[in-house]
Amino acid sequence: MTAMLAGRILVVDDDAAIRTVVREALRRQGHTVETVGTIADMRRALGDFAPDVLVTDVMLPDGDGLELVPDLLRRHPGLPVIVLSARNTLATAVRATEQGAFDYLPKPFDLEELARAVTGALAGRIASPEQVSDGAHEMPLIGRSPAMQLVFRTIARVVANDLTVLILGESGTGKELVARAIHDLGPRGAHPFVPVNMAAIPRELIESELFGHERGAFTGAAQRTAGRFEQAAGGTLFLDEIGDMPLEAQTRLLRVLQEGEFTTVGGARRIRADVRVIAATNKDIERLVTEGGFREDLYYRLNVVPVRLPALRQRSEDVGELARHFLERAAADGLPRKTLDEAAVMRLTRHGWPGNVRELENLMRRLAALVREERIGMAAIEAQLGGAGPCEPAQAIEAEGGLVGSVELHLARYFASFGRDLPPDGLYDRFLAEIEAPLLRIALAAAKGNQIRAARLLGINRNTLRKKLTDRCIDPAMTRRSG
Repeated sequence: MTAMLAGRILVVDDDAAIRTVVREALRRQGHTVETVGTIADMRRALGDFAPDVLVTDVMLPDGDGLELVPDLLRRHPGLPVIVLSARNTLATAVRATEQGAFDYLPKPFDLEELARAVTGALAGRIASPEQVSDGAHEMPLIGRSPAMQLVFRTIARVVANDLTVLILGESGTGKELVARAIHDLGPRGAHPFVPVNMAAIPRELIESELFGHERGAFTGAAQRTAGRFEQAAGGTLFLDEIGDMPLEAQTRLLRVLQEGEFTTVGGARRIRADVRVIAATNKDIERLVTEGGFREDLYYRLNVVPVRLPALRQRSEDVGELARHFLERAAADGLPRKTLDEAAVMRLTRHGWPGNVRELENLMRRLAALVREERIGMAAIEAQLGGAGPCEPAQAIEAEGGLVGSVELHLARYFASFGRDLPPDGLYDRFLAEIEAPLLRIALAAAKGNQIRAARLLGINRNTLRKKLTDRCIDPAMTRRSG
């Protein structure tokens, strides 16, 4: 595929293999590419090669590539810098944005995504975000999966502005954590963060709850009471479960978002709504709009920047890291310190997690309190989860058709776990990924980590294998050690 714009690209990475792959991919798109492996060589190339775009790793032999970005931008104004990093955390994404980077891509990255970022940089779409509050502290959002990396990058791009954000995701996925991260890391972080659960407020009290009321506005209104918009002045108002908001209240909320002002119930004085609004829902809000249960114009007002949080079953590679984090947090709260053995982590990874991250956190706290041993094994997990989880592959049983029977049994259990409802969309790709990942790991282990031999064993070419390993977040080096 030919790039719409061609330019001079400088790539800085201490891994020669990555330099080669990126160079060839960008050259095929029509770019002129120079690659170096150190900061010292980068500084020389910036003068000699005069790139249009700089692509740099964070961890380099002679320093931190990200820390250099402000100085590079002072010396080379207008130079777009794309940062690559294996430290796939929200703090890294925000730090890249703070330093003035045009884009941040977590490793392993998709070459097509890098090509798009380079094209965007050449097109002149250079980000100039305001400085945001210190985000170097550890964030409660955790995940190295591609889905969570996309969430981190979206958060990093919206913290410095007041764009309205709509967070979509199942219950227990961490929607309020995302809202708090956007608030805490942004310029409103020193002001109040006010969460409101729309599903928990009686219909007749919603307007009073949001906008406040004057004395005597209704029976029982003995004094003036400030609403949540006033309480959040200067900060962020988080409207959770916005899909449960009655239509009449939606109309007034829309007017406030359009005009930036509101009046209290029973009041006449107009009050400026100096708040950032972040909304969230676990409902299919587009379907609600189609069915008339949610105002279309309000939906578009709220859905300026959508953030889609994946269900935990859609990012199973994050389960182990999350589980260990929750055990550490339980220990900090005074519960006995526990660790997980590898078999326990594998068992957790195979579970379906209908309650998502919240269910995993509750399980870890329960295990910390109940398990006597310091190291938690698979038996303890099984005892709590009650046998085969909805996403745990069934044992192959010859009487039921070997592998085919096992897959059918696994699928039947999965569908049964949702009762009378259907599972979430995307079933085909999700189950192919579930089968493909162990096949790739076993083939690599059999080939002792040799990717050429593993590709031949699988009957695919090496480039296809490498892309599949990247897509499934499989580290060949780890496979070689475990094989």
